[in-house]
Amino acid sequence: MKLRTSAAAAALALAATGLLPASNAEAGPVPCPTLKVSDGWYGDNKARIDALLAEHCDDKGGRKPVAVFDWDNTVIKNDVGDATFYWLLRNDRVRPPKDGDWSTTSRHLTPEAATALGRACPTGVRTLPTATDTRCADELLAVYGNGATTAGSTAFTGYDHRRMEPQYAWLAQLLHGWTTREAASFASAARAENLAAPQGATQQVGSSRVTGWVRYYDQQRDLIRALQDGGFDVWIVSASPEPVVDVWAEGVGIDPSHAVGIRNTTSHGRLTTHLKGCGGVRDGEDAMITYIDGKRCWINQEVFGVRGPAAERVQPADRRQVFAAGDSDTDISFLRDATGLRLVLNRNKNELMCRAYENGDGRWLVNPMFIEPKKRKTAPYPCATTGYTASDGTAQPVRRTDGSIVPDQLDTVFQVP
Repeated sequence: MKLRTSAAAAALALAATGLLPASNAEAGPVPCPTLKVSDGWYGDNKARIDALLAEHCDDKGGRKPVAVFDWDNTVIKNDVGDATFYWLLRNDRVRPPKDGDWSTTSRHLTPEAATALGRACPTGVRTLPTATDTRCADELLAVYGNGATTAGSTAFTGYDHRRMEPQYAWLAQLLHGWTTREAASFASAARAENLAAPQGATQQVGSSRVTGWVRYYDQQRDLIRALQDGGFDVWIVSASPEPVVDVWAEGVGIDPSHAVGIRNTTSHGRLTTHLKGCGGVRDGEDAMITYIDGKRCWINQEVFGVRGPAAERVQPADRRQVFAAGDSDTDISFLRDATGLRLVLNRNKNELMCRAYENGDGRWLVNPMFIEPKKRKTAPYPCATTGYTASDGTAQPVRRTDGSIVPDQLDTVFQVP
């Protein structure tokens, strides 16, 4: 195992000045951190992560090695955006749009969805009475959760499917009128409820029973601790609203300054329905969030300081994350950018599993989910036909960098032996 020889030398130097007892200095080099939690890791995944930690332990040469994690179902089980949205509805914390015009909440909302929301939800109130108004709550739930109205009409249109998911963005936009501090307080209340609820609990929202619990993965807490102890600069990049991510990230020792989520613009100290931009997308254009290629952009911009359209492109190896972890197709671009290891929690997502199972460069690690792992997907992943979602939303083959097609892949990592 690689040892922190520089740390030992520093200790000896301090001992020579009398500031540190010689017995401490003579204890020898400090070993690099390793994972302490063994349960739940598949195959040699733990050993390979420990080897990466040893390889980069006490790296010299300036910039720390970077590790980037997705959040929902990667560091925790279930979705903190969903948990917050359900709390908002149960506690009457969604503000109606000005003059009841729901089209102002998202430039991608269809006229049919705006009309449906206008009919279902009252106007002239400070906050919508969704705790008791089932019709309004149900319409909001349908648009957010299904991307369609309760009548089945498409709710969002006109966006780049590799840079924007308007359903995710809509939650951030529905926080309009509140301050960032207030939005964080809502997330804190939802966090407390969902952590206290028993595993498997549901809750009533409108006329639906929805998920009512969240858990941190002990394995990911341990991994983040080991990376930080090993000198990595650890970040969270999530497609949940940033005030929500900030609240949850502190539970694994990540400061809000190292958590990136969907960012609203503000006016007079309050959140608006418009979003911050990245790369060549300006603030208020609402065209790129922390989603697929948008995650790459936000990582390049916020973690590595790349500005302008260059942030949308793959950077040289020395300006990319060494380690990345995700669970969904929404994470595929920043996972592919990682130069060391790419940890995938298997949720049977087509494009992600196509690339992870092909494992063209040997850097992909596939692990079952640490809580309630998915059963084996019986049919092959449709890599050669429909595994990739293009910018226009069409399903296409998954292709390698050289344009060749990835063949269909079988699901082989679905439970811990």
